[in-house]
Amino acid sequence: MTESNQDLLKTPCYDLHIEAGGKMVPFAGYDMPVQYDMGVKKEHLHTRAQAGLFDVSHMGQLKLVGKNAAAALETLVPVDIIDLPQGKQRYALFTNDQGGLLDDLMVSNFGEHLFVVVNAACKAQDIAHIQKHLPADVEIEILEGRALLALQGPKAGEVLKRLLPESADMVFMDSRVVDFAGAQCIIGRAGYTGEDGFEISIPGEHAERITRLMLAEEEVEWIGLGARDSLRLESGLCLYGHDIDQTTTPVEASLLWAISKIRRTDGARAGGFPGAEIILDQIATKDVNRKRIGMVGLGKAPVREGTKLFNADGDEIGVVTSGTAGPTKGSPIAMGYVQTQYAVLDTEIFAEVRGKKLPMLIQKMPFVEQRYFRG
Repeated sequence: MTESNQDLLKTPCYDLHIEAGGKMVPFAGYDMPVQYDMGVKKEHLHTRAQAGLFDVSHMGQLKLVGKNAAAALETLVPVDIIDLPQGKQRYALFTNDQGGLLDDLMVSNFGEHLFVVVNAACKAQDIAHIQKHLPADVEIEILEGRALLALQGPKAGEVLKRLLPESADMVFMDSRVVDFAGAQCIIGRAGYTGEDGFEISIPGEHAERITRLMLAEEEVEWIGLGARDSLRLESGLCLYGHDIDQTTTPVEASLLWAISKIRRTDGARAGGFPGAEIILDQIATKDVNRKRIGMVGLGKAPVREGTKLFNADGDEIGVVTSGTAGPTKGSPIAMGYVQTQYAVLDTEIFAEVRGKKLPMLIQKMPFVEQRYFRG
């Protein structure tokens, strides 16, 4: 670890994490809380039962401004951006010329502009990528200094309704610009836990005050990056740089649901994004050498990222890209890639941990039912 604490950036909520006893670690260039006194497992279970508050201010927040912003962004993703309704957001993927994934992102349509959230570790690369391909009549505005907080869990809706009554009629993937306690905030009903919840972009100067309002609600506890990771894995959600990367196509990654019909071979705006020929051919032929799968351990030992996977004959067939103890599931869970012929539900495969081959079953994801609020 070469990053010294002096080099690390701090989010607008940094002092609140210190006050709450957050254990701070370097993450994507920021000093971030990995856990608090409650510990990762209890934080995880609290989010599944009540409401957890996550500081994700390290993410990149951007505005694309100009009447051709949607058309411009659509040339970089295999997703329908042009027809994204105002007040809605959509999951998207930046692809490269080889069909690999440069990043995953969220895009909201606010009419006069698009609001885009990109991953922290890819922020500089993504901004450069967008800037390189933008026409002259579309401007990119980097929203520096804003906080981004995620309120997640089955009680998140009740909590936010008390503080911001107009949030009550929002459903999954709605986005709005609202006045929240005197600050102009951008709010989306979505998140990264599989639970109902909201992501709230707050001007930096108002972040601590509004965060304290949410933390004052009895259902709400701070949750660190450790539980954020185990929650998203239980929900079958990919982590960029681990489960997906520049060498992985959306077809290999089992992300076909994220490729809009209108951008596919028979669609009205087919192709036109980097790597389209490769990706659309893979969709048509189903010809890929590996597939992302979910696994549930038959024992108690968790398997971690980088663990090799084997078939019953002892042949190496793949690798784990994310693994955890699965606090809600109650058994070890993992995702990873195996040779396509093994990517069949209920197939028994083996993870090599400290010289032992641990049996795992390939199972459908998400491992825990997603509970997004759809109205």
